[in-house]
Amino acid sequence: MGASNRAGAAQKLSRGAIVPLGATLTPEGVNFALYSRNASRVELLLFDDPTGDPTDVIPVENRNRDIWHVLVHGLGAGQLYGYRVHGEFDPARGLRFNPAKLLIDPYAKALTGKVQNTDNLLLGYDPADPARDLSRDGRDDTRAVPKGIVIDDDAFDWRGDATPDIPLEQLLIYEVHVKGFTAHRSSGVAHPGTYLGFVEKIPHLQRLGINAVELLPVHEHYTEDFLKERGLTNYWGYNTLAFFAPEISYGTCARPGRQVAEFKTLVRELHRAGIKVILDVVYNHTAEGNELGPTLSLRGIDNPTYYALGGPAGQPGRYYLNFTGTGNELDLARPAVIRLVMDSLRYWVRQMHVDGFRFDLASVLGRAEDGTFRANAGFFDAVSQDPVLSRVTLIAEPWDLGTYQVGNFPIDWSEWNGRFRDTVRRFFKGDPGQLRDLGARLTGSADLYRDDGRAAYNSVNFVTCHDGFTLRDLVSYDGKHNEANGEENRDGSDDNNSWNCGVEGETDDPAVERLRRQQAKNFISHLLFAAGTPMILGGDEFYRTQRGNNNAYCQDNELSWFDWREVEANGEILAFFRAAIELTRRCTILQRRRFLDGGDREGDGVPDVVWYGADLNAPAWDDPEARSVAAMLDGGAERSDLGPYRLYFILNAAATLERFTLPPLPEGAAWHRLVDTALPAGEEIVLPGAEVLLDPPGFYLVNPHSTVVLIGR
Repeated sequence: MGASNRAGAAQKLSRGAIVPLGATLTPEGVNFALYSRNASRVELLLFDDPTGDPTDVIPVENRNRDIWHVLVHGLGAGQLYGYRVHGEFDPARGLRFNPAKLLIDPYAKALTGKVQNTDNLLLGYDPADPARDLSRDGRDDTRAVPKGIVIDDDAFDWRGDATPDIPLEQLLIYEVHVKGFTAHRSSGVAHPGTYLGFVEKIPHLQRLGINAVELLPVHEHYTEDFLKERGLTNYWGYNTLAFFAPEISYGTCARPGRQVAEFKTLVRELHRAGIKVILDVVYNHTAEGNELGPTLSLRGIDNPTYYALGGPAGQPGRYYLNFTGTGNELDLARPAVIRLVMDSLRYWVRQMHVDGFRFDLASVLGRAEDGTFRANAGFFDAVSQDPVLSRVTLIAEPWDLGTYQVGNFPIDWSEWNGRFRDTVRRFFKGDPGQLRDLGARLTGSADLYRDDGRAAYNSVNFVTCHDGFTLRDLVSYDGKHNEANGEENRDGSDDNNSWNCGVEGETDDPAVERLRRQQAKNFISHLLFAAGTPMILGGDEFYRTQRGNNNAYCQDNELSWFDWREVEANGEILAFFRAAIELTRRCTILQRRRFLDGGDREGDGVPDVVWYGADLNAPAWDDPEARSVAAMLDGGAERSDLGPYRLYFILNAAATLERFTLPPLPEGAAWHRLVDTALPAGEEIVLPGAEVLLDPPGFYLVNPHSTVVLIGR
């Protein structure tokens, strides 16, 4: 070892410990521990310069339970490092060891920079060889690979930070991209597109009424080579490179490692504002892709342990299972992989203070070896028994490339309810035969969640999310317009259930624009007033557009960034959002944990929900041409400043005016209007205390394509 650096010849080495994995500060120095069952030799490389040669190459000679470990005395926070792992190169059997490639510690808590695969240097095979991935590439990529950074987890001042005490049934989730929130020049923040820039915009979330943010992936990620060739990037970040490291490009400081403190600052300030932090996490696959992808970390450390492999006779481990559609799949059936994911999750809770997780393509996490989904898979069992993770919010995206598992996750889990999204869209689009399913979705989707003991809040309801149309585009486009992605508009879903209200795209037709905004308010009402946990797509509150692109994953530009000038231009939509959110706070019946099923659980002689047709008879549930329905909710026993009350919802997706007879109320009570999305801006929604008495009483004329909410008190 060299003598002129921090880990020079005078530094002492000792055995160290097998736990925790990763690089851990100790009073004596730094303990390094790396799992690899199939490696024959491991070397730890230390660096002073992230693009320079190593100052030290340390053989890691201690191996216990397939964990290679060493304690390097005298090292401290900020030390840069990486690994070389030796072993057999036999891709047909899944073995892809290549000591010419520097490997990133899967437990690295920060990286020095972004990966650049210049001249295919990061490939573990020779792309010029006809054998492709079967031939080992001997070029040294040490200078090109980002280095791990030793982090002092105890250095940050949390100032007494604690998670906000918000029951699940009161959560209002705001899905948002950290960079896109403030990257646009109109954001007016000092640090656009960063963790600290986000902090500057927290007052906007407070004014809106948000109490939880769901951040698109903030784990360090890699942009695929094919996107770089097009001049694009993996903007969304669903291509994780390091499961413990916050994305460096969202930091403000040129000094690598500061991104950790800046992310913690964001969490701390969100908590101070009463807002929980949920991370969108990607543990189903990694950035290394299929057999033709780069060798960056797990592939070179122990490929057959970390990935689910398969292949034809004679090549049983050459190829990667791909239920994710992204090239590879982590093998969650293996204890070492479960440990990696569990350690990562616990780290983000304990050290980063996050409050929950939304799991991308979560069905993959429950796939058994035969490819079937199981709610009692090892990973789910591990989470349910963990004293840290069993207490946080767990949300599944309950599908993957080959299976749709809405309603099938364990009792501890909530789920993105894709059935809610699709049914509400189809209903207001005017599709036939939607009434019965609409009733189930608006009352908490008991058909999906009740049988296994879950509650209405386990249904995370959404109409729009990052993947698909924005709210504005949902009412402005019949088809996707993804030309900017460079895939000839073949990418993205064709099943959008959208309606352009008569004209494709932007228009100056006042009648079309009026109808679009009315439709947007219908969707807002259904989302916020339905039983369940509502999730808003960030930017929808001020009518953000992506110009019809329903797959903007690669658009790190003004197409995806929030244009804050729209706050003023679309104040009508923002005002409606704020008032609708406040209405849910005032009318606490809209935050019930229980499903609404027509039972009289309050004992006041009034069912919790009663459904009506226009004439007070039962709805025509199974009439495919029925496009309107009403429901009365009983708030008689609710603890609120409203006293006993009832809410009456009238939903009309028809193109015709409908006359609805109103149910009788107790003596002395009368029906008042709270919401009518067909009324002009400023009149379409009011809060309790400003409700409008119906005159004449007894009926309500419901305009086409509109939602009405009445309060009886």
